[in-house]
Amino acid sequence: MIALPNHRTCRSLLPLVRTLFDITLLRKGPDSIPASMIVLLLVIGLWLFSSLAVLSLIEGYDESDFIIGLYTALAGVVAYTVILVVAGHASRAMQTITAILGCGALISLAFVAEFVLFMPFLGQTITAIVAQLILLWSVPVEGHIIARALGRHWYIGIVIAISVFALQYVIYSTMSPTN
Repeated sequence: MIALPNHRTCRSLLPLVRTLFDITLLRKGPDSIPASMIVLLLVIGLWLFSSLAVLSLIEGYDESDFIIGLYTALAGVVAYTVILVVAGHASRAMQTITAILGCGALISLAFVAEFVLFMPFLGQTITAIVAQLILLWSVPVEGHIIARALGRHWYIGIVIAISVFALQYVIYSTMSPTN
């Protein structure tokens, strides 16, 4: 039998992925993530990987969708950062953005997994509906994250997340070539 090398890097990433999973399930907040540029860069890499997975595995998505996704994600990051700075919580921005991008990556990977695994069994229509519901879960997750970062009630976070989602939708609609 061939032994695989002992990769400490993979084992050190597991707590981060578990934390992101717990945040996605609304069990923890962004304060559970270390304020670290390295962690932020790892999460950006995970987010890019999930976006490329959507691009390569989901029929109908192309490079323009990927580029538009980058712009809408950047708009969301800027909007949440501005909200934190205006509210006097600029020191929580790195953790908050890390949590939003990391949870977004996990939700995107769940979207891809559902789409690829269920398409042969449920067909295009039902699979697409379930996939869109998975993606919509990002709104309450982002609301939870921003509410915890601001120290406000969850409902305030939901209103903020819906507002940011609306901003991203306007940007997507403006940039989308299918108008």
